[in-house]
Amino acid sequence: MVAMNKRDLAKAVAVQADVDLPTVSRVLEGFTDVVTSVVSKGESVLITGFAKFAKVERAARMGRNPATGEQIRIKASKRARITPAKTFKDAVLAPSAAPKLARGVWPVDTDALKQAGKTAPAAPAKRAATTTATRATAKKAPAKRAPVKKAPAKRVPAARAAATRGTKKAAPAARKAPTKAVATRRAPVKKAVGRPRAR
Repeated sequence: MVAMNKRDLAKAVAVQADVDLPTVSRVLEGFTDVVTSVVSKGESVLITGFAKFAKVERAARMGRNPATGEQIRIKASKRARITPAKTFKDAVLAPSAAPKLARGVWPVDTDALKQAGKTAPAAPAKRAATTTATRATAKKAPAKRAPVKKAPAKRVPAARAAATRGTKKAAPAARKAPTKAVATRRAPVKKAVGRPRAR
């Protein structure tokens, strides 16, 4: 079985993450430098789902020589320990649970490596930024009111205007004319001639 070295790892990550190889190489260098420096100072580095990098210090203690059974003094010691996470161990023991790799990641495909990092950035991010900028501009800019256009007055021919004027003048006169009272004649009341009342 061929072992993956650091250069192969950088190529595989470049294809999987769709990032150019020089960038991936610098990131891996930075990763190893940071982890090594932090752990050397006695602090642990935990990558969830992958592994824990730590420095273990053991104090001096008394022990026994397994060959002779004689008691011996064991000196204080320091060790670097890498503990795999449960997710990592489960994926290694059951390959079906391991993450799926893109085509050409391992073994590394030369054509896939050349195309790494050349994919166009996602369009939705740009659209979202444009929409946000547009909304901000819309909030700042005051709303403009559209000018109201008045309809031009219609011109009436001179003959119609004169007729209309005459009608308007005549109408008030008709209204002002007093109504003639109709004289009603009352019919004379006839007195009924009857017999004189007895006293």
